[in-house]
Amino acid sequence: MAAGPDDLDARTDQAPAPVPLLSPRDPYAGPVVDPLELTAWAERFAGGSADPVAIDAERASGFRYSARAYLVQLRRADVGTVLLDPVPLGDLTVLDEPLARSEWVLHAANQDLPCLADAGIRPRRLFDTELAGRLAGLPRVGLGPLVENVLGLHLRKGHGAADWSSRPLPYEWLTYAALDVEVLVELRDAMEKTLREQGKWEWAAQEFQALVDAPPPVPRAEPWRRTSGMHRMSDRRSLAVVRELWTTRDGLARRRDLAPHRVLPDTAIIAAASARPTTIEALVALPVFSGRVQRRHADLWLAAVDRALRLPDRDLPPVRSPGEGPPPPAKWSARDPRAAARLQHARAALAELSERVATPVENLVSPDTVRRVLWSPPEDGTAESIGAALAERGARPWQVDLVTPLVRAALDAGAPDS
Repeated sequence: MAAGPDDLDARTDQAPAPVPLLSPRDPYAGPVVDPLELTAWAERFAGGSADPVAIDAERASGFRYSARAYLVQLRRADVGTVLLDPVPLGDLTVLDEPLARSEWVLHAANQDLPCLADAGIRPRRLFDTELAGRLAGLPRVGLGPLVENVLGLHLRKGHGAADWSSRPLPYEWLTYAALDVEVLVELRDAMEKTLREQGKWEWAAQEFQALVDAPPPVPRAEPWRRTSGMHRMSDRRSLAVVRELWTTRDGLARRRDLAPHRVLPDTAIIAAASARPTTIEALVALPVFSGRVQRRHADLWLAAVDRALRLPDRDLPPVRSPGEGPPPPAKWSARDPRAAARLQHARAALAELSERVATPVENLVSPDTVRRVLWSPPEDGTAESIGAALAERGARPWQVDLVTPLVRAALDAGAPDS
C-alpha cells in the first residue's frame, strides 16, 4: 500500500527558514515579439538536449473574455529562460516539434494546456507539479508553498491576478513570470522522488498521461445554469430571465473581449430575474443596475428581460436540465433510499481510504463518477462490471483497482436484504 507523506513532513518540519529567490539566477530573454527571433529560439530548443522543459502561461481571465495566453514562459537547462509574447507573434506553432522532444513540466497543467494548445503547442509527455503534490498528500500545493516546502526556497509572488493583456508589461511582472519556471524542473525531480518513495509513481504516471490524452473540453450545453445564485431561482420564468440576460451579457462580453462579470455581475442577473422589471425606471432602481456603466446598457438589459417575460410557457427552460445525471445527493433519500445508503457507505469508505493513503478523495476518484455508478449500478454488481463502469466514466486503472472493492461493498450495503 502506498505510504503517506509523513517522512517528507518530518523533513520539512525541521527545515531552516526558506531562502528568498527574488530574481532568476540567470538573465532571461524577451519578451520575444519578432517571429524571426521566435524561429531562432525554436532552433535552439530543437538542438541540444531533450531534457525536461519548464512551461508556464499567463492569462487575463479576470479581465478578458478570451482565455488566450498573453505570455508564455519556457526554460530548459541548456537553453535558459525565454518569455514569449503570443499577441504580436500570432502563434507559437514553430515551437511544437522542438518542444515535443522534451517532457513538459507545468504547475496546474489543466489551467494552461488549453491556451497553449490554442497557441499551437501541445505536450507529448508531461509532469504536473501541483497534481504530484496532491497525490503525495501535501497540505498546500500552490507553486509558492510547494517550492518552499520541498525546495526550501521562497518565490517572489504577487502578480498572478494581474491584467496580463496590458502592454507594456512591467519589469516586475516579467521577473515574476520568469521565476515561475525557474525551479520547476528541480521541483519535478524532488516530487518524483517523493512519489516513488510513497509507492505512488505509477498513479502519477497514469494521471499525467491522462492529461496529455484528454480531448479538448466540450462546451457546456447550458452554461447559463452556472450563474452564481441560481439556487434561489425556483420557477421556469425566472430561469428564462437568467438565460436571456446571461446570453445577452455573453455576447456583449465576447464582442468587447471583457470578462463577463465586468460587463454585468451575476448578482445583477439574479436580482433582475427576481424582480422582473418591466420599465427602465424599475430596472435602474435595482442597486446593481444603478451605476453609470449599467445605466448605459439599460435598454439592452431590459430588452433581454422583456424577451423572457414574453416567452410562451412551452419555451421556458425546465427547472433542472435534462441529462445531468443523478439528482443532488441531498435528494437521494427521498428519491431512492437504497441509493442513499450506498452513497453514505461509499463516502465513509473513500474518506477512510483517503486518510490511509494520504491522497485527497477527489484525486482517488472523481466524486461525480462514484455518484453516477452508485445511482445506476451495473445489474450484475460484479467487480468486473463495476470496474468497467468506473473506467467508462474516466477512472484510470490505478483508481479502478483502489475504488472497485469500495463501490462493490457500498452496493452490498444498499441491497434490499442488507
